[in-house]
Amino acid sequence: MTPSALAIVAEGRAAALEVLLYNSRNGRNNLPRTAAWGYPEPYTRDLLIASLGILVSGNRELMASHARVLKTLAKNQSPLGHVPSLIDAPDDRGASDTTPLFLLSLAWYRRATGKASFLASAARKSLTWMAYQSPDDTVAVAQQPTSDWRDEQWVEGYGLFVNTLVYGFLRLHGQTERAQQIKVLMNRFDIQRRNRRPFVHAGLAVPHKPYLALWVYKISKSERFDLLGNSLAILTGIASPSRSRHLVTWIEHECTSLRKRGLLRVQLPPCLLPYVRHSDPDWRPRYAQFNMPGEYHNGGVWPFVCGFYVAALVAARRFRLAEASLLALTALIRPAREARVAFGFNEWFKAQDGKPRGQDWQTWSASMYLYAAECVATRRTPFFEEIRNA
Repeated sequence: MTPSALAIVAEGRAAALEVLLYNSRNGRNNLPRTAAWGYPEPYTRDLLIASLGILVSGNRELMASHARVLKTLAKNQSPLGHVPSLIDAPDDRGASDTTPLFLLSLAWYRRATGKASFLASAARKSLTWMAYQSPDDTVAVAQQPTSDWRDEQWVEGYGLFVNTLVYGFLRLHGQTERAQQIKVLMNRFDIQRRNRRPFVHAGLAVPHKPYLALWVYKISKSERFDLLGNSLAILTGIASPSRSRHLVTWIEHECTSLRKRGLLRVQLPPCLLPYVRHSDPDWRPRYAQFNMPGEYHNGGVWPFVCGFYVAALVAARRFRLAEASLLALTALIRPAREARVAFGFNEWFKAQDGKPRGQDWQTWSASMYLYAAECVATRRTPFFEEIRNA
């Protein structure tokens, strides 16, 4: 990077740290806020994903805050080991991604601090819970619609995002055989179910495409592209180095096409491709209110997801593209929807006009910017390299 580009990124990193410290100091019950002014609640998935930026920052105050997050979640586990959707609300249950994220974040925290047995009992309970989430006992877990981070997007059965998390925590918690089993399952080219016996597990690989599908279950499926799930597939090594390179090329080509057609304004990918439209068979009436094409989970541009994409570019050794994408992310995190701040760290942006539509000073937006910047600066992907190289 040029000296001027490095200075811009350094400014963004300082601003991200300011957001995280503000949110950690001004939440309820001594827990962080999810967004400085919009979300006072401590949402589990947001704050666990935010652990990546917190841990690479090395900031002691933030590390102590994250330890409180993990301890509170352990305290509020269900008797069977499920982790709630709100950190301080043990009865708020039903999310498919909170327990896998807890196991991942706990493993990352242990490695960052050297506390190898931290919350060992809670980890065992959650590992047991996750073992029972596979309907056909093939390790891959199934979920209910709208139960992962996309609370307005229909993902059912074997979802890509959640199963990349499962693969990651299995690796880090020493369950390597089970991890390898899920990796093989996810890379099967049988999403179309042609000439396949009904009891054979469906795969997520899409014929003639480099990416893994959004979800599949029995005769139902969605072959749409999920940026977060596929970025995690690259970071964890579920996608091979060759597939990762092809996948990045495909993403950039599709984004160029979207920009030419006026469907994407910013220089970063949307969270879903193609957008779900009214005429599509997977369109749902509720989308007209919350999830129009190019908005929210239906193709909105999310800074935290783009942070994972930048990290995935580093993992794929596309260093120049990673640097350019980090600068594009730095530009994206500047606009605020309401607050008068130098960096808005907004929640999400409409793809067609690039305007912020969510809440400002979002914790995971700030944290994943820190993580992405660290990956680009060091040409490493902390915490994922152990998973990828296992």
